[in-house]
Parts: sequence; C-alpha cells; structure tokens
Amino acid sequence: MIPADQMQNDQYAHLKKVIEEKKKIRNPLIEILRSAQEIFGYLPVEVQEFIAQELNIPVNQIYGVVTFYNFFTMTPRGKYNLNVCLGTACFVKGAPRLVQMLSEELGIQMGETTKDGIFTMSAVRCVGACSLAPVFVIGEETYGRIDSKDKIAEILKRYK
Repeated sequence: MIPADQMQNDQYAHLKKVIEEKKKIRNPLIEILRSAQEIFGYLPVEVQEFIAQELNIPVNQIYGVVTFYNFFTMTPRGKYNLNVCLGTACFVKGAPRLVQMLSEELGIQMGETTKDGIFTMSAVRCVGACSLAPVFVIGEETYGRIDSKDKIAEILKRYK
C-alpha cells in the first residue's frame, strides 16, 4: 500500500504537470480545476492555493470559480452520486418521503457523504422520468416508483 503522504505528493506532481500543459490555452482555470478534482476527488483549500501559486493568480479568484459552479466540490464525494429528483412530479408523488427513507437507510442528509465513502446524496430538479415518480439516479441508472425501504435497500446493495 502506498503511504498517504507519498500518494498526495504524486497527486500534486500530476496536477503540476496538468497545469503546465493547460496554462498555455486561453482561460485555462476551469479545465485545470476539472483535472484537479479528478486527481484529488474534490477541491480542498490546499489544492486551490497550490493552483493559485502555480498560475500566479489570487486564491480568491479560484475560490470564486469553485463556489460558483455546482460541479466543483470542496468536500469529498462518494464513489456514487445518488441524485434524488425534487421536480414537481416527483415532489407531488412522494419525493420528500423518498428523501426521508434514503436518509434513514444511508445515515446521511442531503448533500452529505456516507461514512464508507460510497454514496453522496444530492437533490436535482428533474431527470426526465416523471412517469416513474418519485425517482433517484445513481450513475446512469434511474430508479422509480420507490415506495419502501426494502426496495431502497435492495437497490443500494448492488453498489456496495
């Protein structure tokens, strides 16, 4: 097993190489941040400071971009994003109850990650599966008409 500090050094070395390659393009910050998030899994302040230093720009400029775009995160996410639809059809058909059941099953609230790092639960406005309401999505799979904790447990077991 690779020691944590060695792995982190390797991650920073990889990021430095990415920055060198991408800083030649016009307005490279978003591309660099995407790559950094892929490398580290999220964008903690330390990574933002490293990027600021390498690009010779203020860290608050990076922080502004990271907090503006919802696909960037400053906290670790789970291996799988579990997106619960809270659009009108899903809401009317029981999305609040679905969120409650998922929260109880996973032991987390919306926006949190399970202790084992497998799931992060997020809310989305619509997934285009209104006829299956209420629904949630894991990866490319949409699960609908969820009305019991047993169904939820059965689905989640596939990902553990």
